[in-house]
Amino acid sequence: MVPGNPVSTLVVDTYDLGEAEVKLSAAFSKSRIGTRSGDAPTWTRCWRSHVGSVTIDDAYLTYDMSYDSEPSDKMLLCRVRTGLIDAQYPDWEAGTFGTGDVGAFSVADGVPFGGHVDRAHYNIVMLDRNLLGKVAALAPGSNLQSVRLTGSAPVSRAANKHMVDAIDYVCHCVAANPEAMEQPLIAEAVERYLAASVLATFPNNAPLEATAEDRHDGTPAVVRRAIEFIEEHAQAAMSVADIAAAVYVTPRALQYAFRRHRDCTPMEYVRKVRLQYAHRDLARSDALTTTVADVARRWGFGHLGRFAAYYRQAYGESPHDTLRQ
Repeated sequence: MVPGNPVSTLVVDTYDLGEAEVKLSAAFSKSRIGTRSGDAPTWTRCWRSHVGSVTIDDAYLTYDMSYDSEPSDKMLLCRVRTGLIDAQYPDWEAGTFGTGDVGAFSVADGVPFGGHVDRAHYNIVMLDRNLLGKVAALAPGSNLQSVRLTGSAPVSRAANKHMVDAIDYVCHCVAANPEAMEQPLIAEAVERYLAASVLATFPNNAPLEATAEDRHDGTPAVVRRAIEFIEEHAQAAMSVADIAAAVYVTPRALQYAFRRHRDCTPMEYVRKVRLQYAHRDLARSDALTTTVADVARRWGFGHLGRFAAYYRQAYGESPHDTLRQ
């Protein structure tokens, strides 16, 4: 995401604390802000982009801002580029995050939070909390909000780096690309990617292992029905939960079945099918009127470098070579 580009909107750009409080409250949740920086300039600037249901902000403060916020209906991921940010909750361990850190804010529904943002440049990614339940492969009918984070700091430095890389990829490779942002398959993949990264980064209560019932349901017949569904709906946004519901098993049973009988995950198989359709479109298209980027985005591949790597591995040539033939 590049501030000021055509796919970003300006949320606030002011030196007035009162104006900043009103606009930040409208953009996030109702908040009260102040400063501990005396007479220093209080410049607040924030740009916003959207990818599907995900909101990505680029914010910059020149002062030490205190804040008290009412509960937000979404989870906030804060990737600190410079400066220092801390958050405090009732009955929750406080978190302090500096340059290069990622912290999770507003992780529980209905819980207010507050803290300080000290002369910081940072990104805020807002996610629907229900996405955690969707990617955690809960059984159909389960309460998606039952999956929640149990801490606001990453479980390790390696986990922190993974989350930083995920946010940076979305900011710089997807949210800065108007064509990619308009593709539903890419938006759905970004939502799933970020939610899965959150579960891999922060402590949480998501169930991990397949149950005995899941293993019993993980049959070749289930895989065949799932493959039929995937091939028929390849151009539609889909998750593991969607596929599992279509074949009447739990998401964990579906994952177990694909690992056992196809040696891949369901979403890896979805990528394989979409790659096949992209290959077909490239082979049938005219290089004068079609680009590789157009075809890749049509089938949900937002990162052209990764698309080219997957394509070469599958077909032994670059997508440009196929298009020119």
